[in-house]
Amino acid sequence: MKAKWKGIDIAESSDTVVVEGNHYFPPDSLKMEYMVPSQTTTSCPWKGVAKYYSINIDYELNTDAAWYYPSPKEDAMNIKGYVAFWRGVEVTE
Repeated sequence: MKAKWKGIDIAESSDTVVVEGNHYFPPDSLKMEYMVPSQTTTSCPWKGVAKYYSINIDYELNTDAAWYYPSPKEDAMNIKGYVAFWRGVEVTE
């Protein structure tokens, strides 16, 4: 699987985990030079508290376009630290 924004690969892995229709990419598959830590958090009743990254490509910021669970609840431990995308990021095979 690949994640792209603005035509640039920002993650690639053959080891994603699909949860609720979203592909979660292993942390080591991300191109961290494009990831900007965000202060945003949200809460999921069964996964726990999510943190976010914004994506910066060519000085254009896609705010909070990636999320992950650094300390998920027990039922979601299989995605601990894995990153999913939205807000215009294309995820394809």
